[in-house]
Amino acid sequence: MKTTSWFSLYKMLIRTSIRSRMQYKFNFIMGSVLAALIQISEFLMVALVLHKFGAIKGWSLHEIGYLFAIMTLSKTLYRTFGNEVHHLEKYLVGGELDQLLTRPMPVLLALLPQNFRIMAGEVLQGGFILCWSLAGIMHSGQIGWTVIPFSLLVILTGAIILFSIGLATATLGFWTTRIEELQTITEDAARTAAQYPLTLYPKWMSGILLTVIPVGFVNYVPSLYLLRGELGAWVLVAIVVVAVLSLAASLRFWKFGLTKYQSTGS
Repeated sequence: MKTTSWFSLYKMLIRTSIRSRMQYKFNFIMGSVLAALIQISEFLMVALVLHKFGAIKGWSLHEIGYLFAIMTLSKTLYRTFGNEVHHLEKYLVGGELDQLLTRPMPVLLALLPQNFRIMAGEVLQGGFILCWSLAGIMHSGQIGWTVIPFSLLVILTGAIILFSIGLATATLGFWTTRIEELQTITEDAARTAAQYPLTLYPKWMSGILLTVIPVGFVNYVPSLYLLRGELGAWVLVAIVVVAVLSLAASLRFWKFGLTKYQSTGS
């Protein structure tokens, strides 16, 4: 019964956040368009290089487009529902977390709906590249239509893994307070690196991206099976297990970190 009431309160907070953002519709539309243009220009730069020199380490333009799109959509799903985890530092520095501690619901559940984002531009851009990539690969006969529903599963598990990494990094802020530089490494840099085949990197680096910061399980590992038929169907089970274990571990770490929180007094 308590869980149901928390969920109802969570939905109400999301609706309130959305209504506040939609008060400025022009800013929302322009922000969505600019976000889509910025994201797609990044991929176009890679596409131009591949068009000129061909495949990279045996990965075609459409395959790399698939990696790029899956990572983009997974990140978009994570940031839509969990964006404030990435901005926990401002709550720690400004003492705003104290306000959330007084609410009659778990702190994390109160934090997530704050400044809820509708990332329409990223969805359009990632969706377009995903459809284009799948169409190209299917046209070559490399894959069948069954890859489409499995790709949706990959996006979901990828979002959970990225959220878990973001939550674990944010939790370190209970000891360090400042976490922006660390997030640049664990979230931004790691995610950018995983937009491309991990075979491009030294073994020690690809090992880190598969174990310490498991962004490789967001798109690279499942693509080996879905696009190339490598490893085996167990990969789909593995990414679900990694997502569940990552989420459980990060939530446990968060709960422990809360016990170490000290208010700024502001």
